[in-house]
Amino acid sequence: MRLLAFNLWWWAVLVLTAACSSQRVIPEELEPLVDRTVPFREVVAAPDSYRGKIVVLGGEVLKAKRLKDGTQIELLQLPLDKGEQPISNRQQSQGRFLAIQQEFLDPATIAEGTKMTIVGELSKAKVEHLDDVEYRYPVVIVKYLHIWPSQSYGYAYPYPRFSIGIGGGTGGRMGGGGGFGLGF
Repeated sequence: MRLLAFNLWWWAVLVLTAACSSQRVIPEELEPLVDRTVPFREVVAAPDSYRGKIVVLGGEVLKAKRLKDGTQIELLQLPLDKGEQPISNRQQSQGRFLAIQQEFLDPATIAEGTKMTIVGELSKAKVEHLDDVEYRYPVVIVKYLHIWPSQSYGYAYPYPRFSIGIGGGTGGRMGGGGGFGLGF
């Protein structure tokens, strides 16, 4: 019985490892180029100081528009969770940024509120009107764009999104008893 429990435990560890590794968001070829030491708040404060750096940013789409040579997406920056997905709490935002997709991406297909994770190269900041004030947007030239599916199921999935449980037990008294459980 112990051998069976031990084998099931290792099988569960392998399944968990495979599940975690198969959910890669950032393409393998871009990962070594990404500078994860650049905090977004510093990019907002001095965007031109970080030109040329490759970063990973997350956010929620505020609007998108067609440009002559691509598509501009305005996003509310949101911190990324461990799975590289933007968190839902808008209160944690440190500002806005523009993502420039150099190929045509129809703005009508980018719904307001869509969450995105973007790998891109920081470019020259752009000043545009935000209501009645001028706002200096950090600009990211998109190298890779991941669009997260909307959670329009009537509820949000609680964390963690993946879990695994293993249990076991023994019994006392006459007749003994024991058990083993494995849950996903």
